Amino acid sequence: MDDKTLLDILVSQNLLARDTADKLLKEAAMVRKSAETLLYERRIIGELEVAKIKSQLLKIPFKRVEIEAIDASLLQAIPEEIARTYKLIPMSRTKDMLVIGMLRPDDPKAQDALRFIAKQQRINLGVYLITPGDLELTLRKYSPFKDEVEAAVKSLRIKPNANSGNERLIQLEEGVSVSEEAPVIKIVASTLREAVNIGASDIHIEPQRTKLRIRFRIDGDLQEVQEMPVELHQPIVSRVKVMADLKIDENRVPQDGRFRSVVFGKDIDFRVATFPTPVGEKVAIRVLDPTTGLKSLDDLGLVGVNSEIVKEGIEKPYGMVLITGPTGSGKTTTLYALMQILNKPDVNIVSLEDPVEYYMDGLNQSQVKPEIGYDFAAGLRQILRQDPDIIMVGEIRDTETAGLAVHAALTGHIVLSTLHTNNSTSVIPRLLDMKVDGFLLPSSLNLMLAQRLLPKLCDKCRKAEAPADSILEIIKKEMEKLPANIKNKLKTREAYKIYHAPGCSVCKNKGVVGRIAIFEVLKMTSQLSDIISNSPTEAKISEEAKRQGMITMRQDGILKALEGTVSIEEVLRETSEI
Repeated sequence: MDDKTLLDILVSQNLLARDTADKLLKEAAMVRKSAETLLYERRIIGELEVAKIKSQLLKIPFKRVEIEAIDASLLQAIPEEIARTYKLIPMSRTKDMLVIGMLRPDDPKAQDALRFIAKQQRINLGVYLITPGDLELTLRKYSPFKDEVEAAVKSLRIKPNANSGNERLIQLEEGVSVSEEAPVIKIVASTLREAVNIGASDIHIEPQRTKLRIRFRIDGDLQEVQEMPVELHQPIVSRVKVMADLKIDENRVPQDGRFRSVVFGKDIDFRVATFPTPVGEKVAIRVLDPTTGLKSLDDLGLVGVNSEIVKEGIEKPYGMVLITGPTGSGKTTTLYALMQILNKPDVNIVSLEDPVEYYMDGLNQSQVKPEIGYDFAAGLRQILRQDPDIIMVGEIRDTETAGLAVHAALTGHIVLSTLHTNNSTSVIPRLLDMKVDGFLLPSSLNLMLAQRLLPKLCDKCRKAEAPADSILEIIKKEMEKLPANIKNKLKTREAYKIYHAPGCSVCKNKGVVGRIAIFEVLKMTSQLSDIISNSPTEAKISEEAKRQGMITMRQDGILKALEGTVSIEEVLRETSEI
């Protein structure tokens, strides 16, 4: 199956624009990737739509993979190296039949590999077409992390140090001997692979008085994944420093660095920060996986009316869109989602970031360096000389940056940025506190968007139940405040259901898989403009938000809880009544 045939069918079914298809073919030839791969990487079309069309073209049935049914014994049917190289996985097995899922069943090399497996195991093969997402989830089950690390630690034959308290000193120059280098390198490599494998956002390498602890941050929570002898701390930290091009002979002050590596066929950026403690340097590594970090608005949870307002706001020829929320609420991820929508060949997008988290083709991204005087304010002055159409500023932190951003919006640019406030109605008072002239805001500010991140319930094990009376009263009270068009779509009181997930093999008995955001979106109107001109207060702005029919974060969260996306308890914990 060639790319052109696939793209032509997608165009004929109105799933893809003709100019986008032509552009994909040209880019695929330049970057030496298939157009199908680019479709998946850029999330232009859903995997299921592409898979169904491929199934018809190749005359091979398509099937979703039952991830929880795949265990370690089934994985042994196909070695990991073959599975990753040829994009194929075992789906089920009987005495005489091995069922295989393939991403590219028309690949001659993959077919040869299957024939070899069938001959070697003396078994018949059945083949289904699968999606890249199901392939990736299954490949993650090949996870020998603890076994690899334990084998590497044993091979080092470490002798415990008698001075195990705070008195214990390690000289970096001691390093590791030639015979020890390979196991230490393997430990670090296995740790990085496992973090990518299970979707961790951060790796913490932490020296304790008697041990070395490694923890991963998964879905917002830290989990300990490995303990090692404390004697391994210095060699492991030195290895990470070498990879990040940091000074290995400096352990008195914090250092920052980054490196890029290919893990499971994906370009992953690792951002490294060291921090001195009395028992040695702690290392925090941020894992920046573009396949999980770059999301669409739907993936983030920005849907329905809120999505329509945001898309309308960013289509205006100029003005500011400000995203607000506490640290770790996903503001930067939302910024990247907006930039993916705006990223077109006929516009010049320039960003100032601290740091650049994800590299995006088509954007001109710059990392600020305050230590040499290149901060957000200095960068904004230079950006205006780069003939920009769209400007992204990682964060408005001070009066000077706020003033420059407002003036950039007034001079015909779209400006995207973030701000630290609790909700969307606090944005205008915050900007006024930062000495922005109030009369400039109605002309420069388009949208104010607030968000929080909540754990997403596992689709497989979530169960509906009737809410307690106290929670039902809260649901009814908030639903009554909703705009009439949304309220009319809701179920009756008897139909209100909330959801909880007890845990299963898919979510590793946690009950949650990933996170999703809840939002509130306030837009600039003539009424809000009048409020700004006449001593604006948060109370008056909240009244205007109600007049607009703004869906508050609590209401958005309750709507998601009624759909089974999040738990009602998390919504009530993270939001307040307005």
